[in-house]
Amino acid sequence: MYATQAMTQLVPLAQELDQNKVTPGVLGFIVFAVMAGGVWLLMKSMTRHMGKVDFEEAPERQPTTAAGRQSPAPHGE
Repeated sequence: MYATQAMTQLVPLAQELDQNKVTPGVLGFIVFAVMAGGVWLLMKSMTRHMGKVDFEEAPERQPTTAAGRQSPAPHGE
């Protein structure tokens, strides 16, 4: 099929479409699908990395005085 034949056959079809209606079309779907795939890959990677994190913390040690009692923590430092 030649380009001129395709244009003469598709022009009447294009005139039947509503000129005031905007649709994303195939390109919009492809962009959305690529973005969704990227988000899925990022979430998969984040889940794998978060599984490697150790959340247990050692208790904080307070400095002790000569009598063996803990001194209060200094404020503002």
